[in-house]
Amino acid sequence: MKLTLIRGLPGSGKSTLAKTLSAHHVEADMYFVHENGDYIFDVSQLEQAHRWCQQRTEQWLSLGEDVVVANTFVRRWEMKAYQRIAQRFGAELKVITCKGEYQNIHGVSPEVIARMRRRWQE
Repeated sequence: MKLTLIRGLPGSGKSTLAKTLSAHHVEADMYFVHENGDYIFDVSQLEQAHRWCQQRTEQWLSLGEDVVVANTFVRRWEMKAYQRIAQRFGAELKVITCKGEYQNIHGVSPEVIARMRRRWQE
């Protein structure tokens, strides 16, 4: 059983890569997709979105299934919860960093991406 974390700035190819892996794919952005398919981001719900993502990861791992999580993970500490989840379920943990430069599908402004780039931790 494997937990793969894919990290990178918006537009780096995280979601595209995640979709190619044979694992259950979750990411915080999925929390903001409504039943009609509209993506409506609400920064006030970001913490809930990440909690939801962690809960989905735990659910799949508890069933012995592989999981891939594609989030920005700009700071190293943002991966800690997933490291603990992997340990709890005895899952192999793999971290992949995407560095592509594609158009980001969620309309994140260049200013926000630049700020994230400055905060990035390898």
